[in-house]
This record gives sequence, C-alpha cells and structure tokens, in this order.
Amino acid sequence: MDKAEINGEEGSHRPRLKTDHPARADRRRTSKLRRLTLISLIIFSAALGVRLLSLQDAALEAGKVQSSVTSDYKQVARLLLQGGVGSFVSPSSPLANPDTLGHPPGYSILLALTFRAFGESDAAVRLIQIACDALACVAIFLTVAELLTVRVAAVAGSLSALSPQFSWNSVVLLPDSLAVLPLLVALYLIARAGRSRRLSTLVAAGALVGVSCWLRANALLLAPFLCLCAPLLFERGRRLRGAAAILGGSLLVIAPLTIRNAVVFKHFIPLSLGAGQTMLEGIGDYDRGGRFNVPRTDLGILKQESEVFNRPDYYGTLFGPDGVRRERMRVARAFRVIGSHPVWFAGVMLRRAASMLRLERARLVSPYPTVTHPLAGDGHGQPVWSTNPADLLAGGAVASPRTTTLLSDDHQTLRVEGDDTKYGEQLRSAPTGVRQDTDYLLTLPVTAERGRMKVCVAEGDRESLLSSTIVEAVEGRTPEQQPAYEVQLPFVSGGADAVRLVLRNEGPNPVARVVGPVRLFELGPASRLWTRYPRALVHGAQRLFLTAVILPLAVAGAGLLARARRRRALVVLLCVPAYYMSVQSALHTEYRYTMIIYHLLFALAAVALSAAFGALRRGLSAAPRFLNRARQA
Repeated sequence: MDKAEINGEEGSHRPRLKTDHPARADRRRTSKLRRLTLISLIIFSAALGVRLLSLQDAALEAGKVQSSVTSDYKQVARLLLQGGVGSFVSPSSPLANPDTLGHPPGYSILLALTFRAFGESDAAVRLIQIACDALACVAIFLTVAELLTVRVAAVAGSLSALSPQFSWNSVVLLPDSLAVLPLLVALYLIARAGRSRRLSTLVAAGALVGVSCWLRANALLLAPFLCLCAPLLFERGRRLRGAAAILGGSLLVIAPLTIRNAVVFKHFIPLSLGAGQTMLEGIGDYDRGGRFNVPRTDLGILKQESEVFNRPDYYGTLFGPDGVRRERMRVARAFRVIGSHPVWFAGVMLRRAASMLRLERARLVSPYPTVTHPLAGDGHGQPVWSTNPADLLAGGAVASPRTTTLLSDDHQTLRVEGDDTKYGEQLRSAPTGVRQDTDYLLTLPVTAERGRMKVCVAEGDRESLLSSTIVEAVEGRTPEQQPAYEVQLPFVSGGADAVRLVLRNEGPNPVARVVGPVRLFELGPASRLWTRYPRALVHGAQRLFLTAVILPLAVAGAGLLARARRRRALVVLLCVPAYYMSVQSALHTEYRYTMIIYHLLFALAAVALSAAFGALRRGLSAAPRFLNRARQA
C-alpha cells in the first residue's frame, strides 16, 4: 500500500480548493460513486455465489446444527402466526410462557413473516440469510472505503465474500449471521459521522445496534461501550452529543421489547433470559477439576436445580416454573464464584478473548459438484459395494495409533474410541473403486456413544473430502440408550476412481459404533459438472482462511495504521472486537456469537495485503531503472 493509501488520501474527503470548478468536483464525486457501486455489486455477487455453493453442499448437514434451538425459534414463530401481533403483548397468550424468553424474538418474527409469505420453508429463510450475509460484505467494503481507500476496501470486502466462516454460518438456521449486518452498517454510519455533523446519522447507528439486539442479545452493552469510545471517535465539542445520540438510538429500539417484557412477565428483562445460564456453563467449561460443582450443559443445570430444590418440574425446562427467579439465582451463583476466585476468572476471560481471534474451522465449499439424484438408497437396487464391520477391518482399514477399535462377538458392530485430538483422523478404510463423474450414496448405521465424530467419504489417494456429516451423542442418555442413525453421505466422484470411508474426531475422545453394513449405491451420471471450475477456485482460496495466515496479517495491518497515525480508522475497526473481548469474554462464548470480529480482522488484514502489493509493485517498477543504471555503470 502506498504512503498515500496509508494516509487515506485516495478516499479522503478534503475540502474542495477554491480553484476547483464545481462541475469538475461533481464529476469526480459521480465517478467515485459509480466506482463504489460497481465494486459493491461485484462483491455482493461473489459473496452470493460462494454462499449458494455452500448451500448446495450443506443442504443435509446444516439442518442438524443446533436443531433444538432452531425448533424453539420456529415454535415461537408459529405462535406469532396463530395469535397475531396482539398475542405478543398479551399476558394471557401462549407467548407469555417464560420458556419463550430464552432468546430475543427478532429471529422468530423474521421466521413468522417468511412463513406467512412463502410457507414454512427453510429454503426461503436460508436465501434471506444468504442475501443479508452478502450485504454484510458490501457493508465492510463501504466502511473501509470511508476510512481508508477503495483499494484496501475492495480487498477487505473480497476476503469477507470468500470466507468459509461466513458462507457456512449463513446457511445454518440461526440468527447469528443476520445479527452482523446491522452492526456493520452502524460502523459505516459512525465512520461517515466523521465528516457529517448530523446527529441523525449517529442516532441511526445506535438504532441499528438495537436491531442487532433483537436478533441476538450479545450486543446489549455495545452502545454504552461505543459511548466510552466517543473521545477517540469525535472531536472536541461533539463527543457528548455523539455519545448521547448513539445511546439514545439504541434505547429507542430496545425499549419497546423491555416494556413488553415488563407488561407480560412483570419483571425487568431488557431483552431475554439466559445470562446466568451461560455464565455458569462458561465457568463449568473451564473448571476442569469440578471444584465449583457447576454444570457445563443446559441439561446439567436442569438436573442439578431439580435435585437441589426438590422440584421435579424444574427438570426439562430452563425458564419454565420460576424462570426469572431461577435465572437470577444463576447470575448470583456465578458472581459468587467470580468474587471468590477473581484471579482465576481473569485468566478465563483472557483465554476466551484470545479464542475470539482464532478463525472457526468451518466447512469449505467442496471442489466437486453436488448430487442431483434422489437419495433413497433402497430404491436403487443392489449396492455396488457392501461390507460388514468385520470385513471392513479385515480389508485393510487403518486406525490411528491411539485409536481403540473393538469388534463385537457377532462381528456386526465396530466400536471406535477416538483419541484426545480435536480433529484427528481415527479410522480410514481401504479404497473402493468408483466411476468418475458419477453420483453415489454411501450409507451406514452409526451410534455416537460419547462426544461428536465426523463420518466422511474421502478420495482414495488424497485428503480431499467428497462428503461428510457429524454424529453426536444425545445429552443425558447412557451409551446403551443412544439412537442409531442411518448416515447418508451423497457425493460426486469427480475425477476420483476410488474412495475411502473415514472417521474423524470432532472434539476430543468421542466414541462411535458402526452397527451394521456399509453400503455404496451408484445413483447415475453427475450433473452440474461445470460448477467444478468456480468451486475449485473458491475451495483453493478458502484453504487460506486460517488463523496462522489471517491473524498475523491483521496485526501487521493494525501496526501500519498506528504508524500512519490513522487513529479514527483504528478505533472504528477495533471498537467492536474490543467490546466482545472484554464484555462477551465474561460469559460462555462460541465462534458464532462473535462472527463480526472476522469482518474487522479481514479489514485489518487487507491493509497489510495492500501494503505488500504496493511494495511489490514499486519494486517491479523500479527494477528496469536499476538494471539500466547497472548497465551504464
């Protein structure tokens, strides 16, 4: 990146010189607007295409992620459709059940509107989420263009468009990706407020923070946090008014929900319940020795409260009987642990904050097209290959050195106990021949006794996965009570002439059992083969989205901005990560809660990449002059 770019001269909004003709200035503004519009359309189209490819790949697997949480959202949406708007504020409606307070209602309202327009269609919801996620890539582009240069902004938007973290989460039926868009637009308005003195811009920014809170409660304290950043965001004389505008806009949007909760539930509940539950589970996650006797899961909390209070009706619902009182007791209990062990908890917060800077291991877009034939395996005649667990081992299956495999007495069940690696390969079968460019379906019955294990189909002589899914043990059931799943793995063979069945960890120490025959069906010639070319490009690019690649670039980008004294750009790009790393780190957290951080890391990485490209370009342009001087010498 050139010095001019670091100083933001290309995209800065300098006062027009007196000698500058108004018509010439208007033409420049029109030209820049057209440029921004064109690049925005390109980024949106690229992001949309990547997410549609991800949707094709994840049609089966995405529906299994947090399915019980998705069911809760859908149930509230159905109640809204049945009772109308009045039921939302009526103390006697089914929506007055405290169990509906586990999440803010924004996502359920969106589901209800979508169901009314298109029927109860998951596909319609996913398309809306994909479109909003693609718009988020445009929002980060416009924000960086406002702060720095269009070139840096284009790199930032492109990184967000290609990111597997965003493309994967946008197809999961949860509000996490949707909650990112209003926050990014809020940052864009704050960035614009640097040259616009209208308070309405900042009020709108605060209102968008409130909109995000209706979808996820994680940003509840973001507006007050931004007020603390006001001295760094605004010049003297505007700081107090700017902070008040952001806070006021946020309160205007959040207040109706708080008032509704007070009317319906007779308690002060700003958005939803769940803070105490997540704090306790977060403490339990890091309490490896169990000295605090704090459960790590929802089911553990329910069971413990049921036993301690001798209330069987507490078991099975987090917020049912006495939900508000129980939630406040959870908060008080968490604070007692924190107050008695402040140094230990500070270490927990630091580890959580550091984990937010690590990129999620998200599913990449497959380099191969998706299966287009129906997946009814039994309807396709005899399988082209079949084996029982005994023959699977005898046929040359290779297990990891620390993996335990045990075959049942009747040779019909193979028990695989994974090692302590998070994502290590546990078992790989011998290769099985297949036709190239053909749709296949591999089926096998699997029971997860403990943890999560990924079942995959991989190319015979390479590491590339053609299909995968996750089997997970049902919480609260013994190994004998776990259900057996008929796992279906559709895949296109592509250029492969052999495939393997692979079992991998999806977390340390899982246990899974293959409880019947493994069968491979040939479905017919593959379609959509032309998509292999864009898929190969996207897949190759997404392989670079690793913490070891992005984080050093982001740190270097922040250093370049600090060196160039671009304080405002640094504050706008770092205020939201700082909020989540300081506030959200006090709670139990997951990657999907803090996804917005990735957009801002990509923006900082774009600064470093642009600087590297600029240095390379200057070096190449200087090379001929250097050679000429060398010849003359």
